[in-house]
Amino acid sequence: MKARVSDHEKHRRREKRRKRRRDIRKLIFATICAFIVMLFATGMTLTTLLMRQKFGRVDYPPAKYTYSYRYSHYKDKYPREKVSFKSGKNTLHGYIYGNGNNDKGVIIFAHGIGAGHENYMTMLVKFVDRGWKVFAYDATASCTSEGRRTKGLAQSAIDLDKALDFAESDSRLKDLPHFVMGHSWGGFAAAAVLNFDHDVKACVTLSGYCDPMTELIEASEVMLGGEQAKYMSPFIWIYNKIEFGKYSSLSAVDGINKAGIPVLVVHGTNDKTVRYDGAAIINQQDRITNPNVEYLTMDKKRRKGHNSYLYSAKTIKYIRKKLDPEFNLLLKQYNGNIPDRALIAFYKSVDKELANGINTELLKQVNEFFEAQLDAG
Repeated sequence: MKARVSDHEKHRRREKRRKRRRDIRKLIFATICAFIVMLFATGMTLTTLLMRQKFGRVDYPPAKYTYSYRYSHYKDKYPREKVSFKSGKNTLHGYIYGNGNNDKGVIIFAHGIGAGHENYMTMLVKFVDRGWKVFAYDATASCTSEGRRTKGLAQSAIDLDKALDFAESDSRLKDLPHFVMGHSWGGFAAAAVLNFDHDVKACVTLSGYCDPMTELIEASEVMLGGEQAKYMSPFIWIYNKIEFGKYSSLSAVDGINKAGIPVLVVHGTNDKTVRYDGAAIINQQDRITNPNVEYLTMDKKRRKGHNSYLYSAKTIKYIRKKLDPEFNLLLKQYNGNIPDRALIAFYKSVDKELANGINTELLKQVNEFFEAQLDAG
């Protein structure tokens, strides 16, 4: 006969089964938690690597590898004075042009990412010719300034804030009316810095984005594709927050509205870096309440991109019809690995005067916009 199981034994077995089920649930929960932690760690690691690659240090290329005019081309006619100021732990180097121009005002200029202020020399000297002092600097981890990384999209506004602090305390600059202008990374900075308490008379923002996160998501969609960018966006948000804290959500729109000063917003309709119908400041007109804002849409053929409208029509045609095809031919000829001698020969053959023509119509509009604020005040 089968032995009868006692009530005590039944209870013991039930408790054993319950414990087994609890242990399984704990194991499943621990496994899920470990998976989430691993997923988060992987996402943050990939995001950090991606951001640090994108926002690394930038230096001017050797002159033999570029056809852009830099300061060396202008130094005899346009002497400058080098100055320094701090942005965080890094020392940034700035340059005052037009030191003899004391009857107008000073334009504080912020450059785009992946560049330095000398990449805009052709434009900057034209303002000196029109009687302005120009204070231009190289941002964090850019060209002549200190820093291992440019850090991210909010850094340009932080650097411009420190540049304005310097201008407000420097004997050569403090008594002149202050104007801000910037392109791309600097275009965001020129508007976003208006969130800070500076006495700025007017602002010109060229190809600027409305805020770092909107532009980061837009750029990640281009780099990774829309679906992957959607999954990466929480990690990008966290990275941006960790990197910049309270400055991570700096908004160009908020700055424009808070300051209430005259602002000229310029953007190209075919901008593939900061989309005209996306992250661009010019796309935020329904949120901009400042009545002193003017909008300038650049839509001329071949001059409606991120940088192209800064140049003359002849320059764009020369680059598109001659320089780009010749360079692409070299890439094809050498399977993407152009030897040094061929590269130097290519840049040496360029008609640099033609390759550096500026958009004088735009320059005239910006100059008149700034001068109108002098007349008003």
